[in-house]
Formats: sequence, C-alpha cells, structure tokens
Amino acid sequence: MSDSNEVKNKIDKLRAEINRHNYLYHVIDSPEISDAEYDELMRQLKKLEEEYPRFLTTDSPTQRVGATPVEAFGIVEHPQPLLSLGNAFSEEELTAWYNRASKMAGSSEFSFVCEHKIDGLAVALTYVNGEFSIGATRGDGFRGENITQNLRTIRSIPLSVSKEAPSRFEVRGEVFLPKAGFSRLNKERAEEGLSLFANPRNAAAGSVRQLDPRITASRPLDIYIYMLGYAEGWSIPQSHWESLEYIKSLGFKINPNNRRLDSIEQVREYYNTWLEGRENLPYEADGIVVKIDRIDLQERLGNIGHEPRWAIAYKFPAVQGTTVLKEIKISVGRTGTMNPYAVLEPVSVGGVTIKQAALHNEDDIRRKDIREGDTVIIQRAGDVIPQVIGPVISKRPKNTKEFNLLQKTKSKCPKCQFDIFKPEGEVMYYCPNAACPAQRQQRIEHFASRGAMDIRGIGEKMSAILLNEGLINDFADLYYLRDKRDEFINIERMADKSVDNILEAIEKSKGRPLARFINALGIRHVGGETAELLAKHFQSFERLAGAGKEELIHIAAIGPRIADSVSAFFENQENGKIIKKLKAAGVIPEPIETRAGRLLLAGKEFVITGRLNSLSRQEAELKIRALGGSAKSDVTRKTDYLVAGAEPGSKLTRARELGIEQISEDDLIRLLG
Repeated sequence: MSDSNEVKNKIDKLRAEINRHNYLYHVIDSPEISDAEYDELMRQLKKLEEEYPRFLTTDSPTQRVGATPVEAFGIVEHPQPLLSLGNAFSEEELTAWYNRASKMAGSSEFSFVCEHKIDGLAVALTYVNGEFSIGATRGDGFRGENITQNLRTIRSIPLSVSKEAPSRFEVRGEVFLPKAGFSRLNKERAEEGLSLFANPRNAAAGSVRQLDPRITASRPLDIYIYMLGYAEGWSIPQSHWESLEYIKSLGFKINPNNRRLDSIEQVREYYNTWLEGRENLPYEADGIVVKIDRIDLQERLGNIGHEPRWAIAYKFPAVQGTTVLKEIKISVGRTGTMNPYAVLEPVSVGGVTIKQAALHNEDDIRRKDIREGDTVIIQRAGDVIPQVIGPVISKRPKNTKEFNLLQKTKSKCPKCQFDIFKPEGEVMYYCPNAACPAQRQQRIEHFASRGAMDIRGIGEKMSAILLNEGLINDFADLYYLRDKRDEFINIERMADKSVDNILEAIEKSKGRPLARFINALGIRHVGGETAELLAKHFQSFERLAGAGKEELIHIAAIGPRIADSVSAFFENQENGKIIKKLKAAGVIPEPIETRAGRLLLAGKEFVITGRLNSLSRQEAELKIRALGGSAKSDVTRKTDYLVAGAEPGSKLTRARELGIEQISEDDLIRLLG
C-alpha cells in the first residue's frame, strides 16, 4: 500500500471515529471518551489535513460543529450558525492564539472578556415581540432540536422581557446542572434503582432533551447567557461586554464570575485563579473562554472553519485522583476483543465516584507497569470511563506481579471458553467465537444499527430483552421471530402494534444492499467503507465468502490485516452456521449486477455539496446507494450529478467547469422517490 493510501486510510478512520463520538456526545448524551481524548483525535485529524490538504473534504468533522439533531424534537434552523470553539491546552497555545489574532487585527492593544467554560448544553433562545418563542440545541451548528417546551420549565429563563427589547432577537447560553443538584438527582436515582448519570453535563443534556417536559421540570436546571446571537432592527453594542450588560438589563442571568480584562497577562491571572478555585464553584467548569471584546475586531477576524478566530477555550488540566487498583478484569467487546479494565477502591474525582477505569490493552499495562494492588493515578475529564494513568511506585506492595493476560484468562475467553488468539502485529487478543455470549448482544445491536441493516426497534434494550427471554441467540434469529410472535407479545409492556412494527422492520431489512449486509456481519476491521470496497469487487456475497486471503490482499486498500480478518471470519464454523440461517431466511442480498438492473440510480455517481434541509448528508448517501448509485466526496469527470444544497462550496465551481449536471435537493428527493 502506498504512503498516500496509508495517510488517507488513517484520515478516514479518524473521521469515522470522531463522527461516532460526536453522535454519542451530542445526540444520545452517552459519551465513551473524555474531552481530552476527543480533542486529541481532532488534533491528529487537523494535523493530517493540514499536511495533506488534498484529502480535506467539506464533510470532515473539522469542518462542522456538532452532530445531526434528532428529528423527534422537530428541527430549528439557526439564522446564524452556533460555532464551537478552538482549544488551548497550555500557556504557549494561548499565547500563539493571541499572537495570531494581534497580527490579523494589526494591533495587540485590545481588551478581553473571560468567562467560565461551563460543562453543560449550549442552547439558543429566540424572543419575538418580547415573548420567549423558540428554544433550540446547537445540533450540527446550522440546525438544532426544538426543545422550547422543556426550556420553558427552567425558572432562570425569562418567558418575557421588556417591550423595549428588539422585535426579534436571540441570546445563547449554557444550560447546566449545579453540583448540588447533580448529587441530589443521582442519590434519588440510586434509591429508585435507576442508572446514575456519569457527570453533570450528561445529566443536564439528558434532562433538557426529554420528550416529556415534566421530567425536565422535575430537575434543578439553571442557565447562564453568554452572548447575544443577533437582533433585528437594533444597533448592536460596540463590545461584547456591553452586550452582556444589556442582556442582563433585560432580565437574563449572566455569570457573576465574568470579567473584562485589559491584557493577556490579566487573562493568565484569571485562568490561574480559577484553576486553583474551580473545586469551590457551584458548577462544573473545564476551563475558561477568552473572547476579544470589540465587536468590530470580531467581525474583522471572522471564522476559520467552524471556529471563531476571536475566541478560544483555555482548558483546565484533566482532573486526577489516586486510589488502589484491587483487580484487573477482562471484558469482551463486540468483535471479540479482550479488554482489560481496572476494578478500583471507590474514589471521588471531580465530584464523581469512580469504581472502574479503562486500561486499553496488555501492552499498555506493561509499558506503564501497572499491577494489581498498586496505588494508581486516575484521570477523568468529564468522561464516562476514566483512565488509569500509571502507578505510584513508592506505594507499591511487595511481591506484586506483572500482568499477563493469558495467565489471567488461562488462554480462554472468560465468557465462552473458546481459545483466544493474538493476530501478528496487533496488540489485542480476540475470541473468534461469533456465538460468544459476551459478543452476542453487541453484535445484534450492530447488525440492526442504522448504517447496517437499519432495523428500527432493535436497539440495546430490545436486544437484551430478546436474548434474556430466549427468543433469539444471535442476529440471524431475528428473521425467525415472526414464528414466535405470541411469545414476543407476552413480554412485559410489549403491545401488539409495537411487536408488529418490529417484525415489519425486520422483514423490510432483507432488501438491504450487499455493502450494508457485509458491514452488518461485524467482521473485525471491516467498517462501512471497507464493506463498500468488498461489495464492489466481489459483486456477490457468495464470491466474497469463497475468496481466499491471497485474492483479498490484492484488492486496492485491503491490507494483510483486513484480509486475515475476513478469511478467518468465513473459516469459523459458528459464523458459517449463522450465515446458513440468514440464507435460509432469505436475507443474503442478491448479486450487485442482478440488483443493479432493477435499481433507479444504477451506475449513477453523485456528489453532495452544501447543507441539506430535509435529510442529513449521510441519509441522502445511504438512499442513493440503496438505489444502486454511488456517493463520492470529490467532483470528477465521472460525476453524473452534483446535488447543490444551501451554501455550496468550491465543488459547485468545479462541477460547472466540468459541465456536470447540477440538481437541487428537491430534484434529488424526486429521484429517490
């Protein structure tokens, strides 16, 4: 594989990983990594895109703000985008930002406004003729979720303001759950036997994004307004500080810890003051926000991508603590990975009680020399699963032993007792048994997920219920649930209509394209893009299943690791049984050339540019592929149609130069039927 292909593959993997974490954080309020880890992924991606600009695309996570809003709430178009902030993690990075801004502004003599970066949920509040009209989440920065009714329950949000206010204006703020309220809420949930919120940000986002406003009203949410978004028919103040003062005069709640400062030295002092005093704050803050005060300078500096040049988040270091690592245990992932994790003496870090922490893999444990019985340093930065940074050697008990995964597991999967193995050149051990109980639920969830077979109604909870009730043993059994309809309905709280909807979704999924079916199987190292490559090359599932490693390895962008994984999957007897059941149920997709002859968009290549209003770009591309077309990121002479949404980019110019046919979003929807 060429160096260029390796770089592109690395960029693609980073984008896929970041997009997944965007969805977990912004859409379903269930983050899996810390802010610091997410920031590091974004740093890596930005660095690669700067070094290899030919691989930069408009749909890269570095070019957007958040994640797609959830349609269930209703969608609100933001008149002005809600941008996210760039980050500084050191004094040097803060100074570099200041120097860049000074150079572009033509002067280093300007003031700042410093605010706490509160760990909550960003919202936009629109007022019309003095009345609170619309409240929305940030969403993807251009479109957010309509959560007006929920926000109306927060007492610090005024439902009306002075009639002298602009006829229509928007303010932006951060909804948060104070530390005391967070502790009380989790205590109540524990008493009721409910799962606990991981942190105040999780709790605030989960509280606001409820379909029932009564749930939101029952929680002690608060808000601080941090800026004026826009105001119609009104002269905006000359400085950000003045606009905050004006907002305050209208009755909005402004953080009393905000400060207007005259120099970058004072900004550093403000940061250091709150670095020491943040534990005494009534809310969680993970840094400060530094804004250039003058509005005219803000306009002159503008934005770069999705970040304003005139503001930056100067982050506090991740919160750490120490405790005793009682035991290293092993969990089994969806693809059979043996994942070590630490069982800890409970410790409170940053207001969160931590009992477990991630250890990544055996090589990492050995490199850090982490042992059972060690006193270890734990780090959390708002993350769900904290990490073990390393041991405190001076407190190490005598006679501790280095961790050995094979000894710990006796070379067997702890859930199914299959022999585990470690592929050459990799760091993880794997269980090869697709029927492994630990893998089954996660495999079923993946199989039914939106990017795979898209079976609505089969998520985490329903997968667990079906397995626990003995109605299914693997994802192939989903297609035999119709024969067990009576047992399905007898499950507690399952209505006839709900069961029929799920059964209908399962039946409908039989017609998914070959690439999505391959992705759904959960073959290790095979995601959506690799599944597309395999589908296009082999054209039918039977040809792929019969291919050997030598044939696989000669496909462009398929290296030895993927080839080994694919061939191992089809050689496994348990996987063979599952595939046999799928085939008997009529699920195996027909060959691409057979299917293509009946598909409306067969052989047509599309490129989408700009923002779509009625569906997300991912949804549009999935629908195009489902009808036999292909969706590409770059305009070439092979492109048949350029779909031009709102605010199209340079791809539109390129398409005109090449004489490519341009169609609107409405045209695309008509083509999609």
